[in-house]
Amino acid sequence: MSTSAFGAYGGRYVPETLIPALDELERGWRDALADDTFHAELHALLTSYAGRPTPLTLSERFAPGKRIYLKREDLLHTGAHKLNNALGQVVLAQRLGKRRIVAETGAGQHGVATATVCAKFGLECVVYMGEEDMRRQRPNVERMGLLGAEVRPVDFGTKTLKEATSEAIRDWITNVETTHYLIGSCVGPAPYPELVRDLQAVIGRETRAQILEAAGRLPDAVVACVGGGSNAIGMFSGFLADEGVRIVGVEAAGAASLGTGRPGVLHGSRSSVLADEDGQIADAHSISAGLAHPRGGPPAAPPRPPTPGTGAASSISPRPTPRRSPPSGG
Repeated sequence: MSTSAFGAYGGRYVPETLIPALDELERGWRDALADDTFHAELHALLTSYAGRPTPLTLSERFAPGKRIYLKREDLLHTGAHKLNNALGQVVLAQRLGKRRIVAETGAGQHGVATATVCAKFGLECVVYMGEEDMRRQRPNVERMGLLGAEVRPVDFGTKTLKEATSEAIRDWITNVETTHYLIGSCVGPAPYPELVRDLQAVIGRETRAQILEAAGRLPDAVVACVGGGSNAIGMFSGFLADEGVRIVGVEAAGAASLGTGRPGVLHGSRSSVLADEDGQIADAHSISAGLAHPRGGPPAAPPRPPTPGTGAASSISPRPTPRRSPPSGG
């Protein structure tokens, strides 16, 4: 275990064989944050390749009389926010001399983003995915294959994201000298939760500037779904210092680890997890493959009291920020 950027949560609960790789990754990330060439390369990729900034759209017919804006990460290249993180991590992996990438995926969007960046940079790519998720998300499995990735099915447990993450970690332990584990959520041992948060913070920075331009004021509330937490903490990070903005994370009822979980360790870090009285990790369920995860990331724990009967929790409290943020796309 190591000290954490998230108080009692986060840290490192991993085999000793991974400590040198995590130390190397943390040094590499700090060096990258202080390096103008890293910022320039990532900015160029985010703007000319990924398609940032993504628009903020007023949803006029969804709730007449209300002003609800949608941050359109679905319009980013590959169709989701996952590319922000994948681009940053693959640039970092190359700086560290890693030519093989492993990743986990649930809904398949992180797998597609990882396969895409590996195809762009000519890197070997292996993606672990539960068999149940492969069945539900067949088009994304096909996309990963077309991009040259090897998709390895995981056939134990719930056959979903939790088990896929476990298998990806096992692969990384075995091939740690040559392989970078490109985690897609704000989970895993330090420095991964902080790294993923920083790379996804571009969402919140853009949204804050866009809503001020469009509405002339900050929003009353910022709402995001919470699974592993990368989308949510990316959006929330732009508003954490604004006391008048309500921060609302919405979890799947069958995977509400922040609203109904307890402190525990899973996949190398301490967070709020779904577990029984003996501390055994419970199965999570959601019709959304990307939300069926028994834990929220350390940046999102612990939550404020959940809203009764909704599965929604006003979570996320202000956290330390790095010395310098990765670039925005705009």
